[in-house]
Amino acid sequence: MKQNKGKIGIKEYVAIIALTIGTKLSDDTPSIIFEDARNAGWIAVLLMGGMAFIPIILLIKVFSAHPDKNLHEVIIHLFGRFFGNIISIALLLAGVASVTVDSGTYVDIIGTMYFTKTPASIIYMVLLLVCAYGAKRGIEQIGSVAWVLIPYLKITLLIALLVSFNSGHFDFIFPIWGEGKMEIAKSSVKNVSIFSDFLFIGLIAPLVASYKDFRKGTIIGLLMVVFEIILAMISFVMLFDYTTAEMLNYPFHETIRYIEIGFLPNVETLFFPFWLVATFIRFSFYLYLSAVLLGGILKIGEFEYLIPLITIFILLLGLAPDSPSIFLYIMRQKLLMLLSPVFLCLPPLMWLIAKIRGDFKNETVQESS
Repeated sequence: MKQNKGKIGIKEYVAIIALTIGTKLSDDTPSIIFEDARNAGWIAVLLMGGMAFIPIILLIKVFSAHPDKNLHEVIIHLFGRFFGNIISIALLLAGVASVTVDSGTYVDIIGTMYFTKTPASIIYMVLLLVCAYGAKRGIEQIGSVAWVLIPYLKITLLIALLVSFNSGHFDFIFPIWGEGKMEIAKSSVKNVSIFSDFLFIGLIAPLVASYKDFRKGTIIGLLMVVFEIILAMISFVMLFDYTTAEMLNYPFHETIRYIEIGFLPNVETLFFPFWLVATFIRFSFYLYLSAVLLGGILKIGEFEYLIPLITIFILLLGLAPDSPSIFLYIMRQKLLMLLSPVFLCLPPLMWLIAKIRGDFKNETVQESS
């Protein structure tokens, strides 16, 4: 497929989705879901995927009428400059807060699981400096590296999950409904914003080669990450039982340290390098999105120059907490609860306003590559 300069194709787009959202199975997301859903956490993820499908489809529909606009530009068009900027500023604050908490969580993973003697501040600075450099390189480079990395990451993940299933106990997933259907529903509604990245990804909608690729890639990406997280949740329960899995801050990393593969007793040596590069790509992409949104709000065309400023701001915020693991876990829970209603309500509201305005009457969709 011929790719337009300055844009990414569907394969790079799907790879970015897989790395940014799919890697959430390796942080504290499973523990947060297990807290309410218990051993039925995988059912909660399935419900979250179903709930997320509606706002995502409506958002895609809105972009069909505005294929040359990103999320911020569409919001300004639909809500007007004053209210549109207020909404975008709120999204920016929520996004930066999420990046700060998520990056702090990954620093905690690296520091407590792998580089135990390295100060967290050093890990944080190295992580954000590398990610800032990656973000400065642009979306094409981020997409290219994501596409090159994705096969290796998914193969090692598949191996880890297969060994986990083989070493686990199938009986641990029963009772199938865990603590009850209401608890599953509660966990799903509270945490559906683990897929809210699909809302922010709208900031690069015009940078995907065509609207057709954007639509198809978004749906493929959603199905892929839901399936992966479900498999991971089942494997954690089968291996540890939900009581242990819930107490583990990072079940995935405990899994790859627990299982053995024949001649390779330390499976983390196989997976960690790819996971680390995926972490760099993930936060490079987040910094890029933050710069795009801030640049749109401030009307700065060369938004890349905002990346160092955003990086320093996130670094200062991230180094503030005195008790990182506990503080970050609580903050992540609160952010998920805060973003969930926004994710569920904003795209339908955008679609409704676009419908009232008649944007879909003269809708032009670029189907060509």
